[in-house]
Amino acid sequence: MAQDEDAPLVVVMGVSGSGKTTVGMSLAQSLDVPFAEADDFHPPGNVAKMRDGIALNDKDRGPWLDVIAEWLLEQRPRGGVITCSALKRRYRDRLASTSPSVFFVHLHGSAELIAERMAARRGHFMPVSLLQSQLDTLEPLAADEQGALVPISGTVEETTRLALAAVRQR
Repeated sequence: MAQDEDAPLVVVMGVSGSGKTTVGMSLAQSLDVPFAEADDFHPPGNVAKMRDGIALNDKDRGPWLDVIAEWLLEQRPRGGVITCSALKRRYRDRLASTSPSVFFVHLHGSAELIAERMAARRGHFMPVSLLQSQLDTLEPLAADEQGALVPISGTVEETTRLALAAVRQR
């Protein structure tokens, strides 16, 4: 991708188990930009809480969001794709404050589908028991936010194609 101010800075958002990592990696490859997994930026205390079935609060998420925002800022010249639950509007506002090029791809599916996916994955710290707390916390993208709602009911390839089309239409 050519380096310019309009290079996409994409936040692939949604609840745990919605496919953020899989779709995000594929999207970054399609856009030829760097990829980062926001889960890797959680401090050990946050991971321990989630592993123990304790939902994170705003205080827990604040420093984590700051690191994600810093990553976005560093990618600004060339673009990038990062995953982040970005469940609340104020979290997204924090990330969007880094650049007018930030675009949110909200991966959305039924609670049943997401719970099935979470139950099937191995080696992830987030238990299915926390899914409902994430669904309860989720604030959908508002009309004034740069982003698109992308359904996850199809294949990874179909979901990625929809996400890529949304990013290119931004």
